[in-house]
Amino acid sequence: MMTTIPSPQALGAAVRTARKAAGLRQDELAGVAGVGTRFIVELEAGKPTLQLGKVLAVLAALGLTLHLDGGPA
Repeated sequence: MMTTIPSPQALGAAVRTARKAAGLRQDELAGVAGVGTRFIVELEAGKPTLQLGKVLAVLAALGLTLHLDGGPA
C-alpha cells in the first residue's frame, strides 16, 4: 500500500501504525532497528530534525520502504 507522507508528523504516525501492527513496543522496535528508544519516541512524535539514516533503519526494521515519486518540473 502506498501512503503519501507530507510531513514529519505523518511519517511518525505511519511508523507508529506499522509498529503497533507488528506487535512491537517502542523499545523493541528500537532494538531491532539499532537505534535508541528516545529516537523512536521522537520519530513517532514527528520531530523534523531526525537523522535520515536512522529513519531508514527504522523503516527497514518494519519492512517499510521509502519511494520518491515525481521529478523535475
